[in-house]
Amino acid sequence: MDSPHVISQPAYRPSVMGKNGVVASAHCLASQAGIQLLMAGGNAIDAAIATAAALGVVEPQSSGIGGDGFISIYDAKTGDVYAVNATGAAPTGATREFYLKRNGIPMKGILSVSIPGLVDGWLVAHEHFGTRPLDEVFAPAIGLCEDGFPLSHKLAGSLSGETKRFASDPHTRAVFTNDGQPLAPGDIVYQKDLGKTLRTLAAQGRDAFYEGEIAKAIVAFSQSRTGLLTKADMKNHRARIVDPIAVAYKGYTVYETPPNSSGHILLQELNIVENFDLRALGYNSAASIHLMVEAKKLAFADREKYVADPDWIDVPIEGLLSKAYAKERASLIDPERAAIHVPPGIPEAVEDTTCFCVADKAGNAVCQLQSIQSGWGSSLIAGETGILLNNRMTYWHLEEDHPNCLMPGKRVRHTMNPVIVTKDGKPVLICGTPGADTQVQTNLQLVTHILDFGLTPQEAVEAPRWRSLQNPMESTVPHTCEDVLQLETRFDTFLCETLARKGHDLRYVPSWGGPGNAQAIQIDPATGNMMGGSDPRRDGYAVAF
Repeated sequence: MDSPHVISQPAYRPSVMGKNGVVASAHCLASQAGIQLLMAGGNAIDAAIATAAALGVVEPQSSGIGGDGFISIYDAKTGDVYAVNATGAAPTGATREFYLKRNGIPMKGILSVSIPGLVDGWLVAHEHFGTRPLDEVFAPAIGLCEDGFPLSHKLAGSLSGETKRFASDPHTRAVFTNDGQPLAPGDIVYQKDLGKTLRTLAAQGRDAFYEGEIAKAIVAFSQSRTGLLTKADMKNHRARIVDPIAVAYKGYTVYETPPNSSGHILLQELNIVENFDLRALGYNSAASIHLMVEAKKLAFADREKYVADPDWIDVPIEGLLSKAYAKERASLIDPERAAIHVPPGIPEAVEDTTCFCVADKAGNAVCQLQSIQSGWGSSLIAGETGILLNNRMTYWHLEEDHPNCLMPGKRVRHTMNPVIVTKDGKPVLICGTPGADTQVQTNLQLVTHILDFGLTPQEAVEAPRWRSLQNPMESTVPHTCEDVLQLETRFDTFLCETLARKGHDLRYVPSWGGPGNAQAIQIDPATGNMMGGSDPRRDGYAVAF
């Protein structure tokens, strides 16, 4: 990169390096699954699907084949970036009126489940870009299901809050409890039913999951619990390859997934901060943090006004991403005062989650996010399938005039947004994080830390992290923002005092207690060197060879 290296505190972990391939994911065993495919001659797409499948086994609270996802792919053969939308729609019976009669959408249980879209996205990506057969791609995940894996301390902590709920159902009790008691760190977790499902998927492909025996089992389980999934819902689901959205940023091109993803927010944020001399404001300074928080508020206000499933809503995406519009929005930022009232602009018409990144020696790159929504999804395993089902329905709005209002067959607005950055047509950075609406805030920090301030991937993911909890969607007064700025305690006292004087209502989390589980890979097109970083706030590891 051509920007100066300004960080004074070295990373606690090194940025791993390799010329043949790098995988950075939320769990070391999943990263190893991806590397295994690369070492066997697979490409980045093969490795990404292997990593994705393994994450659904070893990080089940965050993702799995009962959920959804977005995949961003740089194809070295064509030099193009592609986006795969693997998000499922609301079931046919999921009407606004149905849920209003039941006092809203429940956070857990069968009525929180939408159509699982992820598997078809994996298979679409594999069909177009993969090289290794599916039985090889799924083999590492199947091994983890059948041979078991040791429970990490973080996963054991997450499970402890679900033990009572899991112990009450025979399918979850058998997998995620010790005969009804909490599992402890180091206990071996087996998911043999899920292993059988993955074997069937490897042998029979899409039809097994959406029309065959797996689909029938999911639907039968749903209907036995008075759920809404039907055979037609499963059969009619289709993942799709779509054009990404992108903006130019200081000589780079930053690609994001389009709506129904919220990826446009990061691009709007970058467009806005580009109107200021970010480098002169300083790395992680009060001035640069204030600027980015204010840019975030403006972009989120626009999302609430304009963005939902583009099959149902006319999203003015070109207007939202125009440089002229960004300049107009940037003019609203007061460098000395936090905004309280943030209305949407008028553009011209023109989650718990997991993230991972993969790059290979041929120049292919993948950034993927996948999710079952909040931690442990619906907390239901679909019978003998071993599939932990999502609770994605909870992301719908029931206000009739909201662009993200629930409709049967409509895809909910997602926060997942995998990032690929290119320079002169070659990938130089792939990054992302889970964290619901915090994702685009953390991604803004990652991208600017690396592109503007020259940090390595590991330094960027380890840097002290902030998030703005202001959100128009959560406000009781339209377009009024509760400016709550959350900071890790590693930020120095003077910086915090300066932000408070600017009007930010500060909240603190432990030194490594910030949001997200960021992953990043930086690529040097001149040498082919790939450098990966993984967030120490969770169980993530980057692996290279």
